[in-house]
Amino acid sequence: MGVLPAFMKGITRLNDFVGRWIALLVFVMFAFLLLEVGFRYLFNSPTVWTNELTQLLFGVYAVMSGGYIMAHRGHVNVDLIHSHLAPRKRAFLDIITSVVFFIFTLALLWFGIDMASDSMSSWETSFSAWNPPIWPVKLAIPVGTGLLVLQGLVKLLEDIAIVFNLDYYRPSEQAEEEEEYL
Repeated sequence: MGVLPAFMKGITRLNDFVGRWIALLVFVMFAFLLLEVGFRYLFNSPTVWTNELTQLLFGVYAVMSGGYIMAHRGHVNVDLIHSHLAPRKRAFLDIITSVVFFIFTLALLWFGIDMASDSMSSWETSFSAWNPPIWPVKLAIPVGTGLLVLQGLVKLLEDIAIVFNLDYYRPSEQAEEEEEYL
């Protein structure tokens, strides 16, 4: 295996690992919301922290899952034309539209880094009654976006390989490897 396929496989595995762990936050959020309902209706004593913590966890969940979703082709597509094309033409169209993807995600990465560094420099909190730190959530924005950008690069390299019939990527081999991994 060459350097490029190893890089592509490594990024996909990293996003798969992060996505599987981040998915567990759903259970944590569910437990906190059940706890809040229990305290509110059983003990008539609502908490000040469960709703806000659940919102912060959901923010981390949302931004950190993008690379995983892209690796598993789970993002929403408009398939009016795309699904009716042959694989090489579909890959060519994906290469063209990847320009928009990279403009958006690189801008999000740039501004996310700026926002996270500002938040971390002041140890920003939410200024609510509970007042938790929110800088970790803002730090998740550039980290999650970075993982998404890297997975987008993998997708672009896959599309280039399909369009130009290059040796470093074969879709049938990748599908077999994914089945083994799952």
